[in-house]
Amino acid sequence: MPRRAGASKRPLAVVLMSGGMDSCVTAAIARRTHDLALLHLSYGQRTEARERRAFRAIARHWGVTRTLVSRLDHLRAVGGSALTDPRRDAVHARRRGSPIPDTYVPFRNTHLLALAVSWAEVAGARRVYIGAVEEDSSGYPDCRAGYFEAFNRLIRLGTRPETRVAIVTPLLHLRKGDIVRRGLRLGAPLHLTWSCYTGRARACGRCESCRLRLKGFREAGAVDPIPYRR
Repeated sequence: MPRRAGASKRPLAVVLMSGGMDSCVTAAIARRTHDLALLHLSYGQRTEARERRAFRAIARHWGVTRTLVSRLDHLRAVGGSALTDPRRDAVHARRRGSPIPDTYVPFRNTHLLALAVSWAEVAGARRVYIGAVEEDSSGYPDCRAGYFEAFNRLIRLGTRPETRVAIVTPLLHLRKGDIVRRGLRLGAPLHLTWSCYTGRARACGRCESCRLRLKGFREAGAVDPIPYRR
């Protein structure tokens, strides 16, 4: 996807955009310095339709036309997660004998980042942004700093020498309250985002993702603008 004559001289960044709060704030950070190419990937998660709607609303809000929506259905076929198996409990989502919640999708970020890097290499982007959070999160193993350091080494080994793509994780060491404050300061459309692990019309307010999000708004002294079930 080469640049056309008259195109922006700002560098291009691919942003993995789930439609959730963290990825929205990440995109708001990236757009200060880059033109955006927004990538949304469904993988058979129970909230995929709602997340895709949030993604499209955010892209329209910012006027981003360079988007890619694709699917990784093999992650649902593999299973092993309450996000892709409707028979499992995504609200409480605790695994006996493990600190990792059952909403962990095995090795998910590797699949997402691989496609993001492929698109970045074709589009001429030098940065791939992802809204991973390590410090104040569910504790997923593929959201740790060491994981992204290793992935950046893999990119250097596995792409053309002139590609020079790097993964950027601007939220990695932030607490949820800091993420909310950053999003509000940058004018991120948080009212369009969706974080809940359930696919109902209103967020449940009880799953771990909702609880972390609500905690962030409380810490920031702000009101979450999305509707919750009472």
